[in-house]
Amino acid sequence: MKLRIGTFNLFQFVKPPYSWYIKKDHFTEEQWQEKSSWIKKQIQEMNCDIIGFQEVFSSDELEKLTKELGFNYFVAVDKAKLDKKNPNVFISTTVALASKYPILEIQKVLVHGKSILKHKFKGHFKFSRIPIKALIELPNKEKITVYVNHFKSNRLNEFEYIFNKNHTLEEKKEQSKEALENNYSKALKQRLCETSSLFYDFKKITTPIICVCDLNDKEFSLSIEALTNRAYHENKKKNSYLLHDAYYLYDKKIYNPHPEQKEIKRTPSSYYQGYGNVIDYIFVSKEFNKKEKGSIGKVNSYEIFDKHLQKNPHGSLLESDHAQIVCELEFN
Repeated sequence: MKLRIGTFNLFQFVKPPYSWYIKKDHFTEEQWQEKSSWIKKQIQEMNCDIIGFQEVFSSDELEKLTKELGFNYFVAVDKAKLDKKNPNVFISTTVALASKYPILEIQKVLVHGKSILKHKFKGHFKFSRIPIKALIELPNKEKITVYVNHFKSNRLNEFEYIFNKNHTLEEKKEQSKEALENNYSKALKQRLCETSSLFYDFKKITTPIICVCDLNDKEFSLSIEALTNRAYHENKKKNSYLLHDAYYLYDKKIYNPHPEQKEIKRTPSSYYQGYGNVIDYIFVSKEFNKKEKGSIGKVNSYEIFDKHLQKNPHGSLLESDHAQIVCELEFN
């Protein structure tokens, strides 16, 4: 059996006459129809069985749209909030999950109190967007737990460090230490508390796990370490990952390679001020790592749907400012 799972940041999915954040930002009926049609077309091209969505304001409309495309199951565990002074303006957003297979159970992801204390978070902590945690039964009777997340963003902060694959966990911690201790990057601290809480929730799960997210942080970031790596939490030198970036678990094919090409460059999923970044991810547990003993499947492919960003890197409100990511898993 093959399973295709995707992540899709919809970029202000707000049905008129509602606005997002400020009154003047809203779609006309014609624009809304154009955006909805593009989303439908994109979902059809993704050809998924399960999709996690971010930037969902009008969840009822998204449920209707996905059910028209064969996704019989849909959940959103929170409602986008409206401004009390202007009931036509949304001031918060949510995530959602659509599935062609039965969603057996929805559970709340609890805030991990010790992680909040460890990161010295000041004030009352809550998730930027409440995560979705869903138990799904597949046609082969396998049960999987799917998480959908959209973590805290902050693009204009010099303390949002850029790391590469050669940086060790200790180097990442050391470079970020001053910013975290002095609250120079509140967004990074918020994100580390969010990802740490998810990590401790992963530890309780007995089924295979798939986590789709707009991480709002770059590849090799400290946020990924907090989300996936036991060593981050247990202060051990040896890395030990609960989840793996699915991008690195499939065998990439190089067509007409350049003689000097050493590796494939990863395609960005979002652009900011002319620079491309990978901020959308699909993480999977060890059961889908074919090199692990006792694996139940493997990652067949990891696709980036970014034709719209090739035309306009910053995206369009009538489309999206993110690429869509699809991972195909094949069970043994």
